[in-house]
Amino acid sequence: MESLVHKIRFMYNQMGPGERKIAEYLLEHTEELINTSVSELAERCGCGDATVVRFSRKLGFDGFQAMKIVFAAELNTTSTISSEIERSDSCLEIFRKRINDISVALWSTESVLDGNSLDKAARMIMEAKRIVIFGLGNSASIVQDAAHKFLRLGLNAQSCSDNHMQAIIASHLDRSSVAIGVSHSGSSRDIVEALRLSKASGASTVCITNYSSSPIVRESDVALFTKSEETKHSILAMTSRIAQLAIFDAIYTYIVVNSSKNARNAIYNTEYSLQDKKY
Repeated sequence: MESLVHKIRFMYNQMGPGERKIAEYLLEHTEELINTSVSELAERCGCGDATVVRFSRKLGFDGFQAMKIVFAAELNTTSTISSEIERSDSCLEIFRKRINDISVALWSTESVLDGNSLDKAARMIMEAKRIVIFGLGNSASIVQDAAHKFLRLGLNAQSCSDNHMQAIIASHLDRSSVAIGVSHSGSSRDIVEALRLSKASGASTVCITNYSSSPIVRESDVALFTKSEETKHSILAMTSRIAQLAIFDAIYTYIVVNSSKNARNAIYNTEYSLQDKKY
């Protein structure tokens, strides 16, 4: 189920000028909506009451009050404000707060993940003759881990975190290939371009991103969304990376339980080949 915040972002380009003002206000002042009336919201956004009602209906509600109820429920179950880190916190206290942030990010991601899209992406990967996963910066370790998982299943998978190599690889894919782009912002120029080139070569494309209106979504046959609000302390975007890892782990497990004996045999062969690497 897609959250209201994500739905507003996704539908923003379909809105009129007045509705966009409401959307922008709500995205910046989400928590204020609960104690705001139709007239108050209209005044703050410089539009009429009718525009607020029309905005609510565009999102699929009968009216403004129905929209407020859903917003309140989402705020109740999923806090978008990360635990504040204080200078006086011990390392253990910080650890506990980070666990809370991670838990919120995972439950929030579950609320915006579309089950049909996730199943479709898993089947595409399972049936592909070649899988390439693109990621840069913080996402580089994610795509490397994903390729490692798929290789253990005997799939022809590779990760690429070099922007020149991404373009080269993308240009040589075909209809039997799947290209996956991982970008929290969805606006990484090189990753978007790699998916565009992959699509032009005939490959199926999948993205994992936090923003439904980002450029990477336009180049993807299947889009999978995370929902993670990073804090000023989380410069390495840990919560979003863990959400991305969880999505890949779900896909990996889906393939294991839905494949023929070949996948399980591949796992056995992988473990057998690594026996001599351990004492």
